[in-house]
Order: sequence, then structure tokens, then C-alpha cells
Amino acid sequence: PDPERVRLLREVAEDVAGDSSESRQLSAILYRVSDLYDEDGDTSPEEIYLNVRHIMRIKEQGGRRPEE
Repeated sequence: PDPERVRLLREVAEDVAGDSSESRQLSAILYRVSDLYDEDGDTSPEEIYLNVRHIMRIKEQGGRRPEE
């Protein structure tokens, strides 16, 4: 656990979050990485990798589809 690293990563995630899908993607990825250092977090590097890969696939497919 590294509370300072969590704070910094989440602060950067908030700073880069914007209107573009790329900035939202980067923000989501940074936030997921911060979970690795969160004392209350229950995640692994593998879970983060899989989540980031999922985010990238959604982007590659043109974004999320509206729920029906």
C-alpha cells in the first residue's frame, strides 16, 4: 500500500479526464493502476491488465454500444 501514490495517480487521472474518449480512457487506466497501491484495494496486476485490455478493445470497436 502506498497512499501517496494512490493520491497522485488519482489526481492525475482527474486532471487528464476530459471530453475526448482518449482522455477518458487514460483517466480510467490511471485510476485502475492506482487501485494496485490502494490499501483497501483488492486487485492484481493481471486484473488491471485485463481491464485495460478490455478498455482498449471497446475503443477499437468504436466505443460502447448503447444499452438496449
